[in-house]
Amino acid sequence: MTATNPTASQPSVSTAERTVSAIFKEREQIDGVIHRLLDRGISRDDISVVGKNFHSETKIAGFITKKDVIFGGLRQGAIFGSLFGSALALLTGVGVLFVPFVGTLVAAGPLGAALLGAASGAIAGSAGAGLVSALVTLGMPEDKAAVYQTRIEAGDFMVAVEVPADKSGEIQLLLESAGGEEIHTNETALPRGRSGQIEDPSHLSPEIRSHLSQDAQRLYIANYNSELANSSDESKAEHHAWDIVREQFEQDEHGVWSKSKMTV
Repeated sequence: MTATNPTASQPSVSTAERTVSAIFKEREQIDGVIHRLLDRGISRDDISVVGKNFHSETKIAGFITKKDVIFGGLRQGAIFGSLFGSALALLTGVGVLFVPFVGTLVAAGPLGAALLGAASGAIAGSAGAGLVSALVTLGMPEDKAAVYQTRIEAGDFMVAVEVPADKSGEIQLLLESAGGEEIHTNETALPRGRSGQIEDPSHLSPEIRSHLSQDAQRLYIANYNSELANSSDESKAEHHAWDIVREQFEQDEHGVWSKSKMTV
């Protein structure tokens, strides 16, 4: 079984895992592949789904908004189940994000957390390259990421599964037999959000780190840790840290918070 919350004290866990992903054309295929993966002993915490065409069925617009995602992270539990009423409700966490050139996506599971900056407020792909930049940051080659973005933009769905290295071939075959296309294996698992104090920038998720300059990273970490020490509320600490970054920095042409605001 894969670990659901690897930490710095367990570096061998993430390096021993791989992420196998595939594109599916039909919404109905998703339920089937999720159940097949669960039957094979894959943890629900290690299965992710991303797609555009969930909104019309779930009436998600206005319920989980872009602002909710930026300042609230992932919505879980009963909300998730009430939205989908399908096998997606078996997975952990759901978020809604707007990605340039793609539009509004529903992202479920750990990939949703990664794309949303591990539930800390950064929208991955806010720079010009859209979903491609987010997937490349997560370890996918740019040419394959471009194919995935095009397929998702056209209404197809992405499924990603984290497995031990010795099970990756088995899961590739499962996804292919279930109708998966453009199958790809990353040599690492997806980043997970880190709980508690942040010791240094390496503990930030790749999506946050790639959207903050080094100075902005230090500012974020200092204010996150300070607020967390006072309140012990990680969500409040995240909001506070992002507020301070936005007060003191502006985004450059690549969407990175790097331009220090002039102070009088």
